[in-house]
Order: sequence, then structure tokens, then C-alpha cells
Amino acid sequence: MTTFIIRRLLIMPITLLGVTFLIFAMLQILGPVERSALYVRDVPKTEHQINAIIQRYGLADPIHLQYWYWMVGRTDPQTGETIGGILRGDLGFSRTGREPVTEMLKRRFPATLELALWAMIPIVGGGIWMGMKAALNHNKPIDQAARVFATLGWSIPTFVLALMLLLIFYARLDWLQPGRLSTQFMLEVGRPGFTQYTNMMTVDALLNLRFDIFWDALKHLIMPVITLAVIQWALLLRVTRSSMLEAMRQDYVRTARSKGLKERMVINRHIRRNALIPVVTIAGATLAGLMNGAVVTETIYNYPGLGKMAADAAVALDVLTLLGFALFNGILFIGAYLIVDILYVVIDPRIRLS
Repeated sequence: MTTFIIRRLLIMPITLLGVTFLIFAMLQILGPVERSALYVRDVPKTEHQINAIIQRYGLADPIHLQYWYWMVGRTDPQTGETIGGILRGDLGFSRTGREPVTEMLKRRFPATLELALWAMIPIVGGGIWMGMKAALNHNKPIDQAARVFATLGWSIPTFVLALMLLLIFYARLDWLQPGRLSTQFMLEVGRPGFTQYTNMMTVDALLNLRFDIFWDALKHLIMPVITLAVIQWALLLRVTRSSMLEAMRQDYVRTARSKGLKERMVINRHIRRNALIPVVTIAGATLAGLMNGAVVTETIYNYPGLGKMAADAAVALDVLTLLGFALFNGILFIGAYLIVDILYVVIDPRIRLS
């Protein structure tokens, strides 16, 4: 297993380098004049100001030098200070957030992580459980019902489901609200007596023993979690069901049954374990996607996470914020698939030999 993990870790820097190449290539679609406006907080008004910015950041230099400046930074010819460099954590200044892109990502990520973790509980638990039940009751009423649910869940657009939930639970019943916290509890969180350890409201509320804030934060998560869970439930249900049915048809399963093993043991040791590999792939990609920010869901529910940040940046044509979001996405997905590869080895030791 150690050799397998080391190989995957050695591949990671190469993959990350490829991601930076792609993002830098997208940035090169803009000319030096257009890119000069991305590096300042106020749009320059004169040709002299534009030329000064181009010279300072080396935007007219050969492309390999520009990539080097973008990665590690560049020494300002006038002041001698190092400017730029994503390896230094400098992703530029966000016009929509009025702060550095790096700081904006740090501030928004805990909200998205909190939403992703809460959403993964019903997605993984419900999707895998329903998929297994459907496979073990193949062509029975429970299987038919699961297939209908998966088809409906996969067919409903995210924004339609989100708007329906808002109409029912917010506009008509007034049980749930969009946002992250009610106004009164938002003021409570900002006071000195409340310590924000993780910037995840439900976790911090429990650590501060403020169960009223925890319940309010949890109520604000219900609609976004349901919106994300229904779509992913359908996908995970279909993958789990198909994988289970495929495993149930294998020769080793028939051999295990012919030896007189109990059905529960056959399912747990031979069917379920071998059927989990594609399920782990989907679950890992789903978690990474949720942590990247569910753009539509967060925008509709006015949830202040990475998805809402990306949507606001896209509307305002905030290129640097979008590129920072894309780079963050790439890093998360690479890390998620590394974890998935490691879980493959844990589930099926034969993979380490390939």
C-alpha cells in the first residue's frame, strides 16, 4: 500500500502543474491592456497608467516569463518588492469582495464545507442504503419505487427544486428561511462572548454551548441540504444498484452460496465490498464538488459560500476571483481523487498490484 500511495503522491505535483497551465492559458485570452485592469483596485484612466501597470507586472514579457511571474512572483523594478505569485498565496484582488482573493476564499470556504458535510450525511447514507435495498429486491416493488425516485430526482433541475422548496417552506409556511443565520443570531455571533473556532456555525454553536444558535443554523441548512441531496441521491442510488447487481452475478458469489454460507455473510463479505469501488468514486467526486461550492443552490438560498462568491464574480466579470475559484476547484478535486485511490486499496487489496 505504501508504494501505491507514494506513486499517487508523486503524480499530484504534475497534475497540479497541468491545472495551473490551463488556468494561465485562460488568462492569456485577454491582452496585456485588458489584463492590466485585473491587477489594480481602480481601473486606470490614462494610457501612461496602463503602460506602468503592464511594465510593473511584466504583462508584455514572453509567455514563459509571465507564467513564472504568475507562479512565484516578480520583483518590482522600482520598489524592489516581490509582487504576485500564487505560490505565495497572492491570487490578486477581488473587486466583488473588495479584498484579496485568497482572504475571500478562506472566509467563504467554512460555510461551503459546513453545507457539504451536512449534505453528505443523507447523500451517502440514503443513496447507498436505497441502492442496496433496490438491488437486493431486484424487480420487486421496492426496486421499482427506487428506480422511479432516481429518475425523478435526476430529472428535476436544481433551481426548480430549490424554488419549489422556497415557495412551500418559506413563502407559504414560513418554517424555514434562506441565508445562513437569522438576523438576531447573526448579531449574537458577532459579539465578543461568542468564539468562532471553525467559522462553521453549527460546530461553533455547539462548542459555545449555544443550542439556540445551533438550531437556527441547522434550520437554515435544511433546504439547501435537501436540494443537494435529492439530485445526488438519485445518482448514487443508480450507481450502487447497478454495482450491486453486477457483483451479485459474479462466479465467486455463486460459489460462496454453494458452499452453504449464510446470505447475510455473502452480502457483507462478497457482494457489498466489491460493489463499493464505483460508489466510492462517485461519493469522493460528490464531496469535492460540494466543497467547491454548489453555485446554483447557494445563489438561490443566498448562502454565503464559495458558490455564491463565484456567481457574484461571474455577474461582475471579476476574472481574478473566478480564476482563483477555478484553481481552488482543481486542488480540491485532485486531493479528493487521491483519497479515493487510497480507499480503493483499502476496499480491494488487489488494486495495489495494478
